[in-house]
Amino acid sequence: MNTMNHNEIAEIVMDIERANNERWNQGDCYGYLDSYSDDISYFDPITAKLLVGKVAVEKHILTHYKNPNIIQSEYIDPNVAISEAGDLAVLSYNLRNFIVGEHGEEQLQTFWNSTAVFR
Repeated sequence: MNTMNHNEIAEIVMDIERANNERWNQGDCYGYLDSYSDDISYFDPITAKLLVGKVAVEKHILTHYKNPNIIQSEYIDPNVAISEAGDLAVLSYNLRNFIVGEHGEEQLQTFWNSTAVFR
């Protein structure tokens, strides 16, 4: 049984997600890729169907996503649902990313809706 309380677990989950996202914003997708389990299931708006397995997800991300040059990210309404035993957490949030626009201004990219399961 897990001895951490739910607030501590939620904080750790958000810290992991923020660290992975900061690496992504700098063009390093391996924060996320290294944290994915072999049995990952991955939805992406640009795919026709669900991607299953770490190899398929890694190939997809490395093929389609390059350095996004994101200068700021905002997490909108993050929520971490944690199992009673504390051994499973589901993180859901909306993400707003900003890049530098053509004239140097902050430009909002498309919103991302994200759900991740941590075990």
